Amino acid sequence: MNQFDLSDTGEFETASQRATFRPEPFSSLVEIDVAGASHPGAIRPRNEDHFYIGRFGRFLETLQTNLPADAVPARSDETGCGMIVADGLGGSTAGAEASKLAIISLLNLVLHTPDWILRFDESLMTEEVMLRASERFLHIHQRLREQALEVPGLSGFATTLTLAFSTGDDLFVAHVGDSRAYLMGGGTLQQLTTDHTLVQTMVNQNLISRHEAATHQLRHVLVQALGDTGHELRAEVVKARLEDGNILFLCTDGLTEVVGDDVIRLVLGGDDDAKTMCQRLIDLAIGAGGPDNITVVVARYRFPPSSNSKSETT
Repeated sequence: MNQFDLSDTGEFETASQRATFRPEPFSSLVEIDVAGASHPGAIRPRNEDHFYIGRFGRFLETLQTNLPADAVPARSDETGCGMIVADGLGGSTAGAEASKLAIISLLNLVLHTPDWILRFDESLMTEEVMLRASERFLHIHQRLREQALEVPGLSGFATTLTLAFSTGDDLFVAHVGDSRAYLMGGGTLQQLTTDHTLVQTMVNQNLISRHEAATHQLRHVLVQALGDTGHELRAEVVKARLEDGNILFLCTDGLTEVVGDDVIRLVLGGDDDAKTMCQRLIDLAIGAGGPDNITVVVARYRFPPSSNSKSETT
């Protein structure tokens, strides 16, 4: 299957089969080299961007049993990785507060969820995860709006928010604003998110070309953001399938404003580790003038040989 095919098909085991056979380890065997970096840029005195990288999971550890040694594992894990970037709007203090509050609110919502879904053997689980992501963005949107009413000086504050999380080879991206998520594989760089800007809307309606959009004076005007914006919110949520060697890349528009996709592709296509790639991209943005805050997150995926077939692991 092409790594960018957003469709999800497969044959699933019955509940009785799951009760009989212990699942093979999969998500816990995925190696992810992940790093992030943020910089105020060459001009702005404060950084209104924030990012977060975390691992999540569940485990079963056998402490004592008289079952045969090969009947149950000593330890079994399901693990995942989550990455977030947020670009605050509304002035130095308000913008930084908006991006920080959005990420903290999202993490708290996740921690208050009693049932974490870490395997996607059924389409209903996928639908539930995507629904939860949309609902969490709505809750964050409302929280920021309430904060704007409660705290003097925060009127009009808002933020972009781009979230990516993976378990095994399943990748979900939830997004509002113009901070982007890309997936790199086989030398191809694909943007997984759509910029929620007025100019992108004009491009979609064939009113201007993509070339004109790159320098249009309204290219920074958002039509979707979390917070005190006066707009209804509709988060974009997509699912993709990861493959061995893929690189997931998140960034704020402080990078993409001055560093083109061709340059991003060249950096991500190199042999550097994730931390070095992040620094190279920050340096390129600053070298190009860096008029805005710059935040990047890079995740390089390595899968065990058995992961080539999803059916072998579910």
